[in-house]
Amino acid sequence: MGGTKGDGYWHRLVKKLTTDVEELDADDLSTRAEAQGAQRACDCRSGEEVTVFGRLRSVELCPRDAAATLEAELFDGTEGVTLVWLGRRRIPGIEPGRTVKAHGRIAVRDGRKVLYNPYYELQTAP
Repeated sequence: MGGTKGDGYWHRLVKKLTTDVEELDADDLSTRAEAQGAQRACDCRSGEEVTVFGRLRSVELCPRDAAATLEAELFDGTEGVTLVWLGRRRIPGIEPGRTVKAHGRIAVRDGRKVLYNPYYELQTAP
């Protein structure tokens, strides 16, 4: 009944071989976010000051009205958070696939979590 030290290795190997790549990536992002001291996006509530960590899935310029807005979707393995920079057309380093740590006050717009003009840190590859 008692397992050996190798049981953990085999369990992890079987999981890696049988689990969807996107699910493994989400698990990895979630683990890295926790190690960075960030909150899980799924646990963030409107009005809270939060720090989130994840990978940018998309970045787009949204010219609404007269002012340009740069929007990026950050995914932390649990849920997405839209980062919005008002009056910006481009920010060097903010591009799809980049890992970012962002801090600000969560709002909800059209049912989605949003951070307006967040403080952010570009992360280096692991």
